[in-house]
Amino acid sequence: MEKLDFDVVIVGGGLVGSALALALRDTSLNIAVLEGMPPPDVLPPGWDARVYAISRASERLLRRIGAWQRLDGVRVAPVSAMEIHGDRPGHMLRFDALEAGSETLTHILENRHLQLALWQGLQEAPNVTVFSPARPAALRVDPQSAQLTLDDGRVLSSRLLVGADGANSWVRQQMDIVPAVTPYEQFGVVANFATTKSHHGIARQWFMADGILAWLPLPDQRMSMVWSCYGDRRDALLAMAPDELAACVSAAGARELGELALITPAQAFPLRLNHVPEIVRPRVALVGDAAHTVHPLAGQGVNLGFGDVEALAGILTVELSARVGDYLVLRRYERSRREAVYLMQGVCHGLQKLFNNEHPVLGGLRNWGLDLTNRLPWIKRQLIRHAMDA
Repeated sequence: MEKLDFDVVIVGGGLVGSALALALRDTSLNIAVLEGMPPPDVLPPGWDARVYAISRASERLLRRIGAWQRLDGVRVAPVSAMEIHGDRPGHMLRFDALEAGSETLTHILENRHLQLALWQGLQEAPNVTVFSPARPAALRVDPQSAQLTLDDGRVLSSRLLVGADGANSWVRQQMDIVPAVTPYEQFGVVANFATTKSHHGIARQWFMADGILAWLPLPDQRMSMVWSCYGDRRDALLAMAPDELAACVSAAGARELGELALITPAQAFPLRLNHVPEIVRPRVALVGDAAHTVHPLAGQGVNLGFGDVEALAGILTVELSARVGDYLVLRRYERSRREAVYLMQGVCHGLQKLFNNEHPVLGGLRNWGLDLTNRLPWIKRQLIRHAMDA
């Protein structure tokens, strides 16, 4: 049985796990990244239905670790404004980057393009060893180390093991950390479309009594749709022929981008809120979706994960390598993330409950609130700056 020793082993080589490894590349720490999927060598043709709205804070992190510079600029869409429509005609809140003294609010990136940029960085990081494809089989944690056994029999020993393995985290399960799960009984339906009208860099969102529809700008005359909806609408959308789906989505968005043409098939995934009671144990830390999930209405899930990277890497970088898995060190990371995560979860959960109901009094209040906020420039500037720096 081969045994390999590291300072930090990261289980999960997705966006957050890869970013954490790169954030530690200039340290003396010996890093291992474990990923079940083969590394992406080339990008498949077409557009990725999974896209992310990258905040200014996340962009700074990605630039610092060298991933942003590897992106193909023609596949990155800057967002200069956002329009949020209530569920009654004429009620709208608009955020404009210029109001906050910035050229952009956010950038829309495709998942696989960002993933490739991060993995290319991993290949060049001198202190990072990638195990891919490889899967964990067993985990044992003692006061001195975490011992991770792979399915091929190899054992990775580390001072710190990081679970960056998603909402259904294997690491979290092995540690018997049970999240409080709030299912929304909704699904996110995603698809990409070509448009006959320019989006002008504007992201659009419609709150409806039975769901939330978002249109995110892609380069040129294309846009990515995220429709958070209940099961009956999900089933109807997935069953539609391409032309029928395009017509339905166009009508739901008041035809603001003209006629649509489907360019990636519709997909759906369940939505839920995960409150994880503890994200650190001695020798173990959780990051990204393993540590928290939020409703996608604000597009902040991946940004919360990159915030975890920023916080954990900042702590580990200044610590002695012998102490990176110490519980007191990891508790500093947990405390530093609690407020940001709880705030974002609370805001997204509250907005989902506020708009996805048919109470007549709340209906008036929520639309009035959009209009009032739209007339308060100072409040709008604060909200814009907070979102950009999340």
